[in-house]
Amino acid sequence: MVVIDQRDKVRDEPPPHGAIGMSTAYRISDAVPARTMEFRRRDLHVGAAIGIHPIDHDEVYYVLAGEGDVTSDGVTRRLKRGMAAYLYTGAEVGIRQVGSEPLSLIISYPISEK
Repeated sequence: MVVIDQRDKVRDEPPPHGAIGMSTAYRISDAVPARTMEFRRRDLHVGAAIGIHPIDHDEVYYVLAGEGDVTSDGVTRRLKRGMAAYLYTGAEVGIRQVGSEPLSLIISYPISEK
């Protein structure tokens, strides 16, 4: 077992896939040796987005707080606290923060063997 405190894995950085705005990243699973999945929290600041990009694995965006517009293969849906988007391998996906509050997400997906 590995126990990680998110406060030990936090940093401010532009979001991936386009560096649109700023985010606070909690790279939680980075501390786990020989892991097979990624588990991260990312808070997209107002106006920030993870740009549209292809994925080669299934991926889940789960909303802890705030609101965002998630896009998969050109279809966009609004996500709010307590909602999740399950995104499929081969899709072109991204998510952008909307409204006046940051969008806090858990992002999880399998990773290929190292």
